[in-house]
Amino acid sequence: MNFLNKMERKFGRFAVPNLTFWLIGAWVLGFIIQYTMPQAQNLLTLEPHLILRGQVWRLVSWLLIPPAVNLIFLIFFLSCYYFIGTSIEQAIGTFRYNVYLFGGLFCSILGAFILYGVYRITAGRPVMGIGYFFSTEYVTMSLFLAFAAIFPNVEFRLYFIIPFKAKWLGIVDAVWMTFAFIASGWPGRVAILASLLNFLIFFFSTRNYHRISPKEIHRKQVYRQQMRSAQGVTKHKCAICGRTEEDGEELEFRFCSKCEGNYEYCQDHLFTHQHIRRS
Repeated sequence: MNFLNKMERKFGRFAVPNLTFWLIGAWVLGFIIQYTMPQAQNLLTLEPHLILRGQVWRLVSWLLIPPAVNLIFLIFFLSCYYFIGTSIEQAIGTFRYNVYLFGGLFCSILGAFILYGVYRITAGRPVMGIGYFFSTEYVTMSLFLAFAAIFPNVEFRLYFIIPFKAKWLGIVDAVWMTFAFIASGWPGRVAILASLLNFLIFFFSTRNYHRISPKEIHRKQVYRQQMRSAQGVTKHKCAICGRTEEDGEELEFRFCSKCEGNYEYCQDHLFTHQHIRRS
């Protein structure tokens, strides 16, 4: 994280704001190509052999191949991932969001070329078809996993009816990808691992391992005893949902510097609430 702080101070001005908008714009263009010129998709795949033969546009054009989504749910899918991407950007900052998203794309490209090199050496001849395994399918999953890690208690409506918290949907995604990783061949495994490497780095580098130390556990026990003796008086309360520290040990509360007044919010509403202005 110190390295990212230094990089942000040096290169933060070059970060692309609202990067999710451009990613979704690429998917929209990809859907148009998919339904009007389906044969043109063969010119877009991340195929290392053809890239080395001069078709360098494939380094970028594979982003136009959209995830497999039913046309009926297309608008919902795009609006959902716009919300997910912009929420992550607000939570971790524009520069870090750029690093996260571009890092995942770079890992995918690197993984495709490493896989091609291994097959090229073992087969003794050029290998085609690697680009089929690398798509934006796993890019969307890495975005959702990051969202679930940052906003675990945000609710989604499955089929617009059944409420599910983001953390449970994230666990379902993780289990599904684990089975897909086991059941796939090496091309599929490399594609999955390369696409999700940015999330693994993000997850393990942002964990607060101090909270599981014996000293911290003892501090929390003492804190809970003090709170029970306070006869129901709470120190923190979210101005949106009304939750306090008594509603869960995992809850964190912060004051918003952009709201006019002393308004405190839990971690689920700190970056998503509407700022309060007196004037």
